[in-house]
Amino acid sequence: MPVLERTERLPRTVWWLVLARAINRLGAFSLGFLTVLITTDFGVGAVAAGAISAAFGLATIPSRLLGGVLADRFGRRRTIVAGLAGCALAQAGIALSSSVAMVAVFAVLLGLVFELYEPPSQAMIADAVRPAQQARAFSLFNTALAVGGMGAGLIAAGLGRWDLRWLFVADAVSCVLCAIVVRLVLPADHLPHHAETRPLPAHSGSVWRDRGLLLLLLSGTLSAVIFMQAGMAMPLALARRGLEAADAGLLSAVAAVTMVACQPLVRWTAALSHHAAMAYGYLLLAAGLAGYAVADGLAGHLAATVVWSAGDVLMFGRSYALVVDLAPEDARGRYLSVFGISWGFATVLAPLCGTQLLDRAGPAGLWGTLALTCLLLAVAQLAVIRPLLRRSLIARAAAAL
Repeated sequence: MPVLERTERLPRTVWWLVLARAINRLGAFSLGFLTVLITTDFGVGAVAAGAISAAFGLATIPSRLLGGVLADRFGRRRTIVAGLAGCALAQAGIALSSSVAMVAVFAVLLGLVFELYEPPSQAMIADAVRPAQQARAFSLFNTALAVGGMGAGLIAAGLGRWDLRWLFVADAVSCVLCAIVVRLVLPADHLPHHAETRPLPAHSGSVWRDRGLLLLLLSGTLSAVIFMQAGMAMPLALARRGLEAADAGLLSAVAAVTMVACQPLVRWTAALSHHAAMAYGYLLLAAGLAGYAVADGLAGHLAATVVWSAGDVLMFGRSYALVVDLAPEDARGRYLSVFGISWGFATVLAPLCGTQLLDRAGPAGLWGTLALTCLLLAVAQLAVIRPLLRRSLIARAAAAL
């Protein structure tokens, strides 16, 4: 039976969500050019442009939390479609803006709807699969993001040379296409009669009081900060070593290819507990980052990228499966949204930490510090997080009797 569970096909809903994710990510290349659009089209200084981009980033944090509440309150599919439609309207608004004030307004509005998609899509995956399939399903969902990002870079390279505003138009179109796919092929929300007026489930007030969830949020934020350095700090680190900063794009592509190629790793390690798989993933991540610390050429960086990307495959699905296991069934959207804001926090922390470490300790110090942090997270996963989550689940089961 264990072999059958590892090779059992995922439900069709998961594959449609993966496709929709890839389509949406294929167009999500415009945000990196927001500050460029503001400075070139409106003659605004870099500081003001950066402030507008920061306002967008801050707005994404309540957006994800709202997505979790709406997913549990009004349904998964409705929330996904609403979020994508809102993104399309906001992106079109940026493309058509005639003043920097309009761009700022639409950028904040975009942030407020940008993350509505994530919690309901993740909750829909959790609803569609059995516990034994969760890690694989979430890992595929993450891989779609990486693969879509590769295509997004190519599209951006073409449209960006023509007119930056067309990047936002293309992003809006991708959101509309994704919304159409979701609306036509994903299962409808089945809410009880008068669901629109029913109160939130009893667990709604307990999400932020769940110590297990808060501990996962803390470890998830640290992990997200580490992962984001591969994109944010890598160009600077390469340049410090006399390599081409543009080679960071090649490393990103290698990471995406590795994530696709390593998907069988999720099935081969299905017998491991979530915590054990997370610990092994942290070890691989530490090994890859240590490889960056000692690499002196492009080949060494490529090899290190393959190693840490394999760790990402092993970890990502398990981290979300842990959250689903911890969440009451009627609060999955909110639990996933709280855990997901780790990436919002990391968006603020990662550039600050990365640039400070790089400036004070150089590339070797940056990657070595991150590798050591991964080793500490591996120990914490087994020695702290595992027993605390186990006690939380036992206490909840006892309270339900």
